[in-house]
Amino acid sequence: MTSILRALLGGAAVALMAGSANAETLRLLTWGSYAPDELVQKFEKEYPDIDVEVTFSNNEEMIAKLRATGGTGFDLAQPSHDRVYAAQLEYNIYKPLDLSKIDTDAMTPKLLEGVKANTTIDGEVYSVPHQWGTSGIMANKKEAPDASGWGDLCDDTYKGRTSMRLRRTILLGMGYAMGYDPFALYADKDAYQKMLDEVTTKLIECKDIIKTYWTGGDDLSSLMLSGEVILSETWDSTAFKIYSENPDIVFVPPETGALAWIDTFTIPRGGQADDAAYKWINFVLRPENVKIMSASTGSLAAVPNGIELLPDDKRAAVAAAFDDAAINNLKFFANIPPGLEDMEGIALERIKAATN
Repeated sequence: MTSILRALLGGAAVALMAGSANAETLRLLTWGSYAPDELVQKFEKEYPDIDVEVTFSNNEEMIAKLRATGGTGFDLAQPSHDRVYAAQLEYNIYKPLDLSKIDTDAMTPKLLEGVKANTTIDGEVYSVPHQWGTSGIMANKKEAPDASGWGDLCDDTYKGRTSMRLRRTILLGMGYAMGYDPFALYADKDAYQKMLDEVTTKLIECKDIIKTYWTGGDDLSSLMLSGEVILSETWDSTAFKIYSENPDIVFVPPETGALAWIDTFTIPRGGQADDAAYKWINFVLRPENVKIMSASTGSLAAVPNGIELLPDDKRAAVAAAFDDAAINNLKFFANIPPGLEDMEGIALERIKAATN
């Protein structure tokens, strides 16, 4: 063997050894703020053989991305609990969880059992809870002291100073404001379409009341803090985040009930780093890491002492928003039957076309 050949083979061996030592990549598909840099760096320090790659998304995009790739391209996703069942039935984009690898004892029992019940198919569990919160309205109580429900977003009293996001939440909230129980109508498509038609008409008529349609939490925060908008549809976490900057701006659970969601841990069918995904799940459930995560998301972790683990300012914002009656009046999102999202999409397109 020539010295040149030995050198080449030696180099190849080194290259192979280096390749085997390469870090595994954990590809997260999650919500903005659900993977704060501080926590990602802490995880990578504890597990130096794992690199974390984050793609921020939302429910609709998560389903679309995983549907387009047959459930590949990501190792851990975080859809809301009501968006898993139908997507799995229709597109087969997730794989069952191995609950023996998850520290479920760290989770709030009611939230855990609720999510398991909503995401069990043929005896297999597809999701466990991570963060939870509600959607309702946010009001500057100095300017809109009487605001109490979804319908106020379309009240002439607040003309030119309200906002909303054109997604399914506003369809459901306005449905409640108009006397419907949207979740009870899920089983009757004709009745659900009738409600959607009436809500669509209402929201089109409302366009002159609306200042603008927000698209993200930062966008909405700016509108509220600047005073351009005094009343808006919102996630409670967005209201909690800006409470410390202006305590007049508070989350208001609508009188018909705030809509409660639970974001989950769910593993895509084509995920290639399941062990790393389970390590991340258990890592972020530790109390010291829940604090970091909650400071970033502004939402409550699905752990028994989630409120206590919030930063002081956000804990005060929660206390300003909710009393026992509001908690007891929560309306948890029900599983969406296949086909209803398409109906809602058509309704939203009609509203967008009329308001552009």
